[in-house]
Formats: sequence, C-alpha cells, structure tokens
Amino acid sequence: MDPTISVSKGCFVYKNGATRAAKRKRNAHVKQPISSILGKEITTQPFYKAYTECWRQLHTHMSELQMASNARTLEQLIQFITRRGEGADSDQNVLPTAALLTGINQPDHLKQFETLTERLHREQTARVCVLQSRDCSTLKAAIETMVYNLIDDTLEAGAEAEGDAEVETDCDRERKRLRRGHCTLKQLNAWYADNFAATERQRTLVVILPDFECFKMQVLQDLMLILSAQCDKLPFVLVLGVATAMTAVHSSLPYHITSKINLRVFQTQAAPQALNELLDQVLLSPKYAFHLSGKAFKLLTHIFLYYDFSIQGFIQGFKYCLMEHYFAGNAFALCTGYSQALSRIQQLAHEDVETIRRLPSFRPYVEQINDCKRVIAVLTDDNYLKKKLPQLLRDCQLYFLHFRCALEFFTQLVADLPSCPLGKQRRELYVTCLSKTLSQQPEYKECWQLLNYMSKADFITKLEKCINRTQQFLEQQISPLELGAACSAVWQSQLQTLRILLKALTTASLEQQQAAQANTTTANLTQVASRQELQAQLLQRSKQDKQQSSSEYARVLQETLNYIETHIVLEQLRSLQQAPPLHELYVFSDIATVRRHIIGAPRAALHTALNNPHFYLQCKCCELQESTQLVSTLPDLSLVYKLHLECGRMINIFDWLQAFRSVLRVADDQESADVAQEQLDPQLQARFTRAVAELQFLGYIKMSKRKTDHATRLTW
Repeated sequence: MDPTISVSKGCFVYKNGATRAAKRKRNAHVKQPISSILGKEITTQPFYKAYTECWRQLHTHMSELQMASNARTLEQLIQFITRRGEGADSDQNVLPTAALLTGINQPDHLKQFETLTERLHREQTARVCVLQSRDCSTLKAAIETMVYNLIDDTLEAGAEAEGDAEVETDCDRERKRLRRGHCTLKQLNAWYADNFAATERQRTLVVILPDFECFKMQVLQDLMLILSAQCDKLPFVLVLGVATAMTAVHSSLPYHITSKINLRVFQTQAAPQALNELLDQVLLSPKYAFHLSGKAFKLLTHIFLYYDFSIQGFIQGFKYCLMEHYFAGNAFALCTGYSQALSRIQQLAHEDVETIRRLPSFRPYVEQINDCKRVIAVLTDDNYLKKKLPQLLRDCQLYFLHFRCALEFFTQLVADLPSCPLGKQRRELYVTCLSKTLSQQPEYKECWQLLNYMSKADFITKLEKCINRTQQFLEQQISPLELGAACSAVWQSQLQTLRILLKALTTASLEQQQAAQANTTTANLTQVASRQELQAQLLQRSKQDKQQSSSEYARVLQETLNYIETHIVLEQLRSLQQAPPLHELYVFSDIATVRRHIIGAPRAALHTALNNPHFYLQCKCCELQESTQLVSTLPDLSLVYKLHLECGRMINIFDWLQAFRSVLRVADDQESADVAQEQLDPQLQARFTRAVAELQFLGYIKMSKRKTDHATRLTW
C-alpha cells in the first residue's frame, strides 16, 4: 500500500535527509557584526578608510561619554534591585517600585533600558522582562507576556551558564513545552520554586514598563495589585519609565495602589544637558580634524531642540554629515591627523587634485600669488601643488586649534554677562563666530559696553578666570596634539601679556587725574575754514580731554580690551570667509542635502511618487515624457491620483471610474462607440475600488455624505 494513502485526511512530510533544526545558540542574543554592503571598490578607497577611522574614534568617545553620564543613575538603580534580591528592606505585600524619570524622548528611553537589561544579565543578579504598552492591551495579555518573557529569559540564561549539552537539551525541551496560553502566575511560582528557591541568593524578577504613560490605567493598576500580592512568594521589582513628571504617577495611581508599593524616584540626565556635554567634549574637541560649519551645526541642534530631543537622532544626523563629507572623494581623506594627511598626499590621483583646485577657497589663494610661473604651476602641475599641500594643511589645522582656544577664552569672558547678548552656551558662540565677522555684530558691541561698565573687582576676577581656563585647556586638550606645541607657543605668549595687563589692572588707581595745562585753543579754533572742520576739532579735543581726565584703571582697562579684541577676536576668531585656503577639506557645510534627507517632506514625496512613479521605481514601463502624461502601464493608484488632480472639489465616482477605464482600455474596447453601455469588467472595477480606498487612506479624498456617488477632494 502506498504510504501516502490514508483513510483520514492528513499531511505527509518528507524530510529528504534533513535533520532536526539546529538548536538555539547560546549567544543568540549577542548582536553579530554586520558586514558592509559596499563592495571592495569602495571599502579599499582612502576616503572610506579615513571615514571609518574618524567615525570609530568619535563613536567610541560618544559611547564612553553617555555611559559616564548615566553611570550614577544606573548604579543606584542596580543597587536598589540587588538589595531586593538579597532580601534587604523586604516587606510582604509591598512591591518595590522604581520610577525612572527619563525625559520626553521614546527612542532614547529604550536604549537606556537595554543598557540596564544587559547589565543585569551580565551580573546574573536578576531576570528582566520588558513590557511594552502595545503588548498589554488586557490584563491577561500582560500576565502572559510577563511570565513568558521571564521564563524564556531564564531558560536562555540557564543554557548559557551551563556548558553541559544535556542541560541545553533540557532547556530546549522546556522551551518547546512552553506556550503563551499556559503562562500563568501559578506556573511561574512553580518554576521559580524549582530553579531558584533552593539557592542561597534569590534572583530578582524585574518588570520594566518603559512607556508608563501609554498603559491603560486599569490594566496597570490591576497588574500592580497582582504583583504586590505575589511579593511574599516571588521577589518582584517594578521599574516605571516616566517620560513627563512624577505628577503623572500620582494622578494615575489611587491611594489603594500607592499603599501597596514602595516607590523610589531616580532621575537621568536632562537631554539638553547631555547634548551640551556631547557638543563640548566630542564635536568641539580639538583632537578631531572634522568640523561642522556654523549653519550645519545650527541645523542639527535645532532639529534636536525643536523636534525630538533625541541624542541618538542627533548622533545619526552627525554621522550622515560625516559620510557626506568623506564620500565626496579621496581628496577629503586628508581630513585626518597631520602626519596621516602627509602620508596620503602622494596617493592623490589627478582627479583628486582637480577636486582640490575646484574648492571655493583655492581661487583666492591663487589670486594672491604674484609670480605668473607659480600660478601656472599651481593650476597645471599636480606634483608642484602636492609640494605646497603640507603647508596649506598645516595652516588649516592651526587655524582650527587657535579658533578653539580663542573660543574657550571668549566663552569664559562673555557667557555670564547680563542678558547674554551672544549667548551663554559654547555651541551658540561657536555658530556665531564661525558664521559671521564677530566685530561687526551689534551683540558683540553690546558685550564690549557691558565689559566697560563692570566694576574693577568683577572684571579682574573674570579676566583671571579666562586666563586660568585657557591655560588649563592648553595643557589638557592642545598640548597632547601633533601641532599642539606650535599652537601653545603662540597662546603662552598672549596669556603672558594678559597676565601683565591683569597685574596692571590690579594696581591701577580709580582716582581721576586732572588734565595737564590746556593748549591754547582759541587761536587754533579761529583758524578753521569751515563749520565741519570746527566740529571735527571740537570732537577730537573732547576725547583728548576725557582721556586725560580719566583714571589710571580706565586707561589700563581700555588697553586690555583693545588687546583682547585685536589679538584674540579679530585674529583668532575669524569666520570661515576669512579661513585659510582649503579649509573645505575639514568643514562640512552642505546643509541643503542634510535638510532634505533628515527633515522629511512627506507630502512632496508622496506627490512625486504618485505623479511620477519612475522617480522611485526606475522602471521603463513607468517612464513619462511629461508629468501630466497618462500611461496604462502606471500603477492603478498613480492613475487614480493623476485623474483626481484634474477634478474640482467634488469628484463624481462614476465619471472617475469611466476615466480610469478609458486609460486602461484595450484595443478591442477602443472600437466601441458607447463606453457607458458596455458591461463593466468586475476585475477592473475591483482595481479601481482598491485604488480609491488607498487614496482615501492616504488622506487625499473622503467619501461625501451629501452625495453618495461623490468623493470630496481634501488637498489642493
């Protein structure tokens, strides 16, 4: 008898030599590195190597900074959880609850809770279950998800901890028997008693609710009551991710719930504060050759402050700027350390040298050369230009080092002035100084007036702080760099001059000195030829009299401010328009591309996709000679959309269908005289109905209640 013949209906499986499915790997939860999708023709290029090296350093620095900023809160939270596992401060029917104030951004919250989960797994102190609000629409679903995740998580941990194949087989068999419908608190109690009750140290069961505000309050209250009732049997700890404020917790939980929990509040670092640390210590660090222009820097910070408050989103936006900068060509591989840039100069091909010649700042460099032979050599001889590149690159890197030192000094000088005319954050001053000529700004003049009006003690204290802060910055940030010695030599000389002026300010007297004997003015004033000349002489004489009658401190103060303005503001804080040649190799300024890719325009993208599908599909059947053309090979949704653009506010659905039908009509239908009398193809009608429903789902139309056979157009 044929083995596939059976009295009852059934399925017959032929393995064809296949064996049992591979067991789950012990380290399945560990993320494996993803290989690049780029080919070797890209990954072997100098610009790609420079990009990967720069991003690796930046990413490592950012990760260390974020871990350090969250370390204190994380340590306190883990200590709170481990105390519960050790049995300290345990009380029956009282649920230990931690409220973690995380801020208003959801993607960054999940990253924080992932870090907490990995830390608890690594220390093997607790079993963690993360409950999302979307998985807990009902109390039954919440309990099943919680129990399933706790048991499944423990099974995986057991398989990892034991190297015995028999233990892994038992875990696989236990997982196979586990079903969501069987996940109840009774089974969790039985399972916990079999695995951890006999051990010396209990394993805490941590339940994390990352989006507390999104939960249904009735489901959340019932879940907390159930967990508190089980606290005498199971060591539960509840962690609430609160995105708003503690008032949300108090308003959501009534007294009969709060009386069953032991609430402790933990607060993470505020998002704007974390951004300022990231900008000051990483993006504005002088040890990285890559810089953002003022406009690009301002765009990324505005996206953060006015859109999402997401640190991860800001980092990804910065990474996109980094990719756009390096992927412009091998010439931008010179955006690295000075010694590495020198080694890569000889690797530049003719196309890369031409890229350098096309930079906007290269033309002023050529125009300032007086020798015609040198001009011709720079424009035509690649080897001659390569010999000039080391000095040009050195000037660019020294420009950014001097700019960063001057920014440190200037921030300390003007950040705490009344009303902060130039801003109180270093990032604000960076954008202003790099984008505009600072001495021409009215805010700068206002700052200088405020400095003139300061008392002697306050100005001396401020200047002393500026000198000490700049000296500390030179020792910690500039000196270890490759070109740090050349930069420090210039600044040590300037700081020494400022110390001399500071000493003169300290000893200067505030008493006004009487002017010396006045010059004979009457004779001179009678010799003027015009009223304008008389006015000019009187103005000049009044200034001289004021200077002669001013105090010694006022004169030294004016000398100090003039020195700061001349040697720091005008000389070091130069905008990109006054930067050295080839500074574009180190600065990314294409904000149009960044805005187009990071800040989405969904309405424009939808219109382009529906009006001209060839823009995205790149298929020959959708290619159009003009945007208003109607082709039968277009997708149904595109045809319906283009036809609805020809209508007014009210669209007759029958006429719309006939127009759709006329576009898709085959050759036999074209010979028909009366289209309305023909029998309508049900398949064609179904295609039209589906396209109209999709258009309604996208929000372009809605069905009219006034006329049942009409649709209302919603966009214009």
